[in-house]
Amino acid sequence: MKKIDKKDLISVKDLTIEEIYRILDLTKKLKKKNKKLLKNKTLGLIFEKPSTRTRVSFEIGIYQLGGIGLYLNRNDLQIGRGESVKDTAMTLSRYLDGIMIRAFSHSMVEELAQYATIPVINGLTDLLHPCQALSDFFTIVEYKKRLSNLKIGFIGDGNNVANSLIITAAKTGANITVASPEGYTVKDEIKSIGNDIAKKSGSRIEFTSDPAESAKNADVLYTDVWVSMGQEQEKSKRNEIFQKYQINSSLLKYAKDDVIVMHCLPAHRGEEITDEVIDGNYSVVFDQAENRLHTQKAIMALLMK
Repeated sequence: MKKIDKKDLISVKDLTIEEIYRILDLTKKLKKKNKKLLKNKTLGLIFEKPSTRTRVSFEIGIYQLGGIGLYLNRNDLQIGRGESVKDTAMTLSRYLDGIMIRAFSHSMVEELAQYATIPVINGLTDLLHPCQALSDFFTIVEYKKRLSNLKIGFIGDGNNVANSLIITAAKTGANITVASPEGYTVKDEIKSIGNDIAKKSGSRIEFTSDPAESAKNADVLYTDVWVSMGQEQEKSKRNEIFQKYQINSSLLKYAKDDVIVMHCLPAHRGEEITDEVIDGNYSVVFDQAENRLHTQKAIMALLMK
């Protein structure tokens, strides 16, 4: 097994296409048969935000690989009482073989990676969610057998999940059309990154305010919550603005007959997606959730070996 040269996973942007496919290939192997690739290795799991899938998949994943995971709530660390990110990174590097961090600030994760001498994995920030995107693209390959020339229709908030899907689509030659209401679109920074990468891969990255345009002839329909953690005070306003951005049976009619529907979870049923769709025949949502485990095992194995 060839190790990935880059020691951190902060953004899919930093991976070559060969490294992306190395992750996807190892994910496929580990899903079929688990291997103890990280015997006695230790992974620190730093959480500023609560989590179901990220925490469980990483804790179980490192255990299945033969290692040990150590859960660290922000309040368990001195960083919660003013110790610098630099000192935390340098100290944890003496104890651990890798760090996974789920944080609010993307710059904090970048700083942690800058000073840590061990691999740092971005488990989510306010800007990006690379592990989610890599896992999602593994799920797409499982169902569609390819990534190039597929159309992904992302409908909803231009958030961290949308950002990482755009970058991963651009890297792999997939096409993506993001539909968001005005004022909730993807940041210009991400649009620029996606478009620059797409020029080399041939991917088509598009943005619209029309959900039907995003869904038209889509191979994949994807959504996420309208109100992310830290935005609870905006709930009423967002729910009103995003009403027409729901994935429901009417919107499915615009997509291809063999479309698959994805959601990174947790879902707010009846808001961004209906029960009928998330529980229906087109949904691969829970296969998608399971694949977080297998993909993250591949990421850890390639970075921490």
